Amino acid sequence: MISVRQAAFDIFRSHQLTTVFGNPGSTELPMLADFPTDFRYVLGLQEGVVVGMADGYAQATGRPALVNLHSAPGVATAMGALVNAAAARSPLVLTAGQQVRALLTGPAMLTNPEPTVLPRPLVKWSVEPPRPQDVPAALARAVHLATLPPRGPVLVSLPMDDWAAEVDEDSVRSLAARRVAVSAAPTAQVVARLAARIAAARSPVLLVGAGLDNPAGWAAAVAVAERCRLPVYWAPLEPRCGFPTTHPAFQGVLPPSQERVGKALRGHDLILVAGATAFRWYPYVPGQLLGSEAELVLLTDDPDEAARAEIGEAVLTDPVAALAGLADEVTTTRRPTPAPGPRPEPVDLSRRPMTTAAAYATIARVLPPDAALVCEAVSSMRDCQDQIRIARPGGYYSPAGASLGFGVPAAIGVRMAEPDRPVVAVVGDGAFQYAVPALWSAARYEVGLTVVVLRNDRYAVLEDYRDFLGLAEVPGLRVPGIDTVALARGYGVTALRVEGADELATALRDSLARPGPTLIEVPVGGCSGSHW
Repeated sequence: MISVRQAAFDIFRSHQLTTVFGNPGSTELPMLADFPTDFRYVLGLQEGVVVGMADGYAQATGRPALVNLHSAPGVATAMGALVNAAAARSPLVLTAGQQVRALLTGPAMLTNPEPTVLPRPLVKWSVEPPRPQDVPAALARAVHLATLPPRGPVLVSLPMDDWAAEVDEDSVRSLAARRVAVSAAPTAQVVARLAARIAAARSPVLLVGAGLDNPAGWAAAVAVAERCRLPVYWAPLEPRCGFPTTHPAFQGVLPPSQERVGKALRGHDLILVAGATAFRWYPYVPGQLLGSEAELVLLTDDPDEAARAEIGEAVLTDPVAALAGLADEVTTTRRPTPAPGPRPEPVDLSRRPMTTAAAYATIARVLPPDAALVCEAVSSMRDCQDQIRIARPGGYYSPAGASLGFGVPAAIGVRMAEPDRPVVAVVGDGAFQYAVPALWSAARYEVGLTVVVLRNDRYAVLEDYRDFLGLAEVPGLRVPGIDTVALARGYGVTALRVEGADELATALRDSLARPGPTLIEVPVGGCSGSHW
């Protein structure tokens, strides 16, 4: 017999879940006592930061990440970050402490009366095992469910007195050894039919998204684009990039409204959407999305996404495998090579304060080609995607659920996952305030990270949206008087303020060469037109 605690760590270890992101409370202490020496505990000072770091780590590694939360208060505090993790399909295995079983039916402090309900609908599955002896099986099931398509967070509520209970060692060994294989490749008939439709189309186009953001996905998408001579767009509001934006076939990022997407796709008679949602809209601007003769085919591994798409045909499959099969199936085409997509517009680098386009152009000039960029400057995201080209898989991350506080924690997680890869987070000064305590974790663990805070002292995206709606003045949209540099220094982070493009370029080069985190505050003026 072994303790539930030992069984849990054996199961975690068997799945390489040896990094734990957490913020401990009293109900978690029995789990963390005598912490195994082959495990790493990453402390965040607030649960939203904890989940954000784990989210970035899971996305960058492609593997599940383990999170330890403090009962109901910890889960509740983490919910904003869970919005992003759920939307990004991050495979997070969340454990939440719970009161001792003897107090679960009474009004005890820290009793979570409905632990499986609280995190919904942001988790794929949530459970509180009925007996201590059921904890190992619940944890093993949670790991498998988090990683099965469509991936996503799961939560296990664990009463604090369960850890000392005993379970059968042989059954735990069997649970730890179990593996679940996934084979979701399309049939040969599906691939052949899709290849024939592309060959017959007059002007097909490929739309890509986060589901292709891995080396195999990029390779398959590039192969299909080149062999079929397809122009390629980044689908609207996709949090990651599924195609090299340096490739001549890349045509740009589609805007997030029906009317504007319809205009951009006008003339195409076959729209192939792979690894992206069809579609994420914001705001509501109705319009004709497809012409009368156009067809749409969605490749997705998410049954819900396949069912809820409002137009076209959906194929439930692994989109990477589908594109790889399609690349092998297609033959040469007489279709002309698509004209190269638009290149970044030149910007005035002499203005002070800089425009956001100038700030991104400067970052693009300095950013190493293998760098990962985490962008949470919502009002200037279009300038970011226009000016900075993504040349490697895993090169771009943004908050999938639009919940603020993602940028710095996620960047910490990405850098911890890929310690040899340069990581730069570009964050608006409003979004930055949602996760300031993340700076402590960056400093504490000496995470080599550059944080660029674009300062405009306002919620610019809301002012832009107010104008789009034709509304009068709205209160609460200005946030002046925050000393971001002093905040960062208070957490032990090297911090400075720069004014011009040359200063920013120098500061970026210095920060990329320096161990540990650096924050650079940049006052900025306007963006390049309306976000909407």
